[in-house]
Amino acid sequence: MLYPERLHQFSKEHAQALAAVACALLVFVGWFTLHLGFVGWALLLLSAAYVIGGYSSAREGLTTLIKEKELDVDLLMIVAALGAATLGLWQREYHLIIDGAILILIFAISGALEGYAMLRTERSIRSLMSLTQDTARIWRQGKEQIVPINQLQLGDEIIVKPGELIPTDGVIVEGYSTLNQAAITGESLPVEKTVGEEVFAGTLNGHGVLKVKLHLPPQSSLIQRVIRLIEQAKTEAPPSQQFIEQFERGYARIIVITGILLAVLPPLVWDWNWETTIYRALTFLVVASPCALMAAIMPTLLSGIANGAKQGILFKNGSRLEMAAKVRAIAFDKTGTLTTGKIEVCQVITNSEYTQAEVLEAAASLESSSEHPIGKAIAQAAGYLEFPIAVQVQALPGQGIIGVVNQQQVIVGNANFVQQFVTNLPTPLHCCAQSLQQQGKTVVWVAREKQLLGLIALADQIRPEAAGAIARLRKLGIEKIVMLTGDNQQTANSVSQAIGIDKVYAELLPEDKLHIIRHLQKQYRTVAMVGDGINDAPALAQASVGIAMGITGSDVALETADIVLMADNLEKIAVAIDLGKRAQMIVKQNIIIALSFIILLLAGNFLGNINLPMGVVGHEGSTLLVTLSGLRLLK
Repeated sequence: MLYPERLHQFSKEHAQALAAVACALLVFVGWFTLHLGFVGWALLLLSAAYVIGGYSSAREGLTTLIKEKELDVDLLMIVAALGAATLGLWQREYHLIIDGAILILIFAISGALEGYAMLRTERSIRSLMSLTQDTARIWRQGKEQIVPINQLQLGDEIIVKPGELIPTDGVIVEGYSTLNQAAITGESLPVEKTVGEEVFAGTLNGHGVLKVKLHLPPQSSLIQRVIRLIEQAKTEAPPSQQFIEQFERGYARIIVITGILLAVLPPLVWDWNWETTIYRALTFLVVASPCALMAAIMPTLLSGIANGAKQGILFKNGSRLEMAAKVRAIAFDKTGTLTTGKIEVCQVITNSEYTQAEVLEAAASLESSSEHPIGKAIAQAAGYLEFPIAVQVQALPGQGIIGVVNQQQVIVGNANFVQQFVTNLPTPLHCCAQSLQQQGKTVVWVAREKQLLGLIALADQIRPEAAGAIARLRKLGIEKIVMLTGDNQQTANSVSQAIGIDKVYAELLPEDKLHIIRHLQKQYRTVAMVGDGINDAPALAQASVGIAMGITGSDVALETADIVLMADNLEKIAVAIDLGKRAQMIVKQNIIIALSFIILLLAGNFLGNINLPMGVVGHEGSTLLVTLSGLRLLK
């Protein structure tokens, strides 16, 4: 549904370029014909140049005037060119008609170049569109079928062969492969995927054949959400752009009124020559027009959005990119944000008579069929071992699990539960367990036939890049970094100390996180919140900049946030803030360049040192310069 619009933009940019080329040929031939003395033919050729080169600008300017009752810069250019032509015909000074034609030509060329520059930004952003598939290969009614994406149903099993794009999000139910997710997450290395893991639309399958079960409607896939957000980002003007647009409306009126006064008053008050006065007034209309000022912001912000998308950072609109530059304090959720959100075995401590393998084997025999996260983590840690499956398994929620392995009773659970079956808990192990719990780790005791084998410590692992990400944020000048979590204080403190968080707020409800964000905003004004869960959504909405984890994040968090980290890489937060700062710096530079050119051109016009073509070159050159300056962020 997006391709027709893309083709329309393609044809529009090429039409501008063809019009500029045709206008250039007509102006050159008209000028040459005029110098040969064929005035009639010259006027005909130059008239065609006016029509072909100025048609697009005249139409847009008149549309704005009629529909919005506003003066447009395009219309000012056309008025100046027609004024020069009229003055030339009136005075029979045909060089003025040439001046007006050159104005139209330069304006047409500049419009084509600016359109091309903006199209580069659009193409960079829209590269995601090429990752969407129109059809999918599915297994239905005992055979392979090719069906349109919009006809897929929940539960369909999609077959993805080596070298093919994943057509929509799903869960692997059969097969193993490596997937290139760079276009979605910004990760440079392929990622291994196997049964039970989620895959995303637009990612490239490697060597294996995969069977993927559809668990979400195709329109809810990650890439489709990204595309919708990018479309929204392009249509929403940030505050700075809105200010410039409001300024332009009033400014254009002032320019027109001033231009009329400059054309009428000097001959009446100071006996100036009418021809010179009107010519200077027309030149004033050109050089005073704020085209460069209008182009100072949006190309830069769109380039920043495109750059972020390439690196797996999705800015929902230009104002979010602007706001990222102003962040002074950041609040992080813990589980799923600073940590992976997946509990893992991190340590196995044994009673002196046993080995770590024995402890893991005994625990995994019971836990291999468990759906509890702790049980799954233990079974996964023992995956390299061969262990028998327990029988007569009985789970007691909140306490542990008991069963029979090789005709021996095995007990796995917390200290109080296991102590019911074991004569005593050795003091060294008990002290070790207390130390691990103080570090925020979950401790599971393992016993067999009234003999304690040892204990297993599990924890939600800190993301490997978390400490480096925090350090990079401090180098960028972030003044305060805090953690907001619903977890207990001990666990939160252990994570905080490991990665260098300034302050910890633990055991919070969603509304508590919201209140803390408000408190931080009173002190630091611009505060970012980083989270992934439904319970983070209120704080993400309240924050000046909400940042969501793209892969582990809930739908609510993704919709609420202003920035989405597609690869769940915390180091990208610093990249996003740095992009915002660079965009802000370039916007300021562009505004200074635009204003400087306007002032210089106005001074040159009043001093009589520039003619109409020179004014157009200066005006359009400054516009193109700030546009190209903004595109620096594409690199």
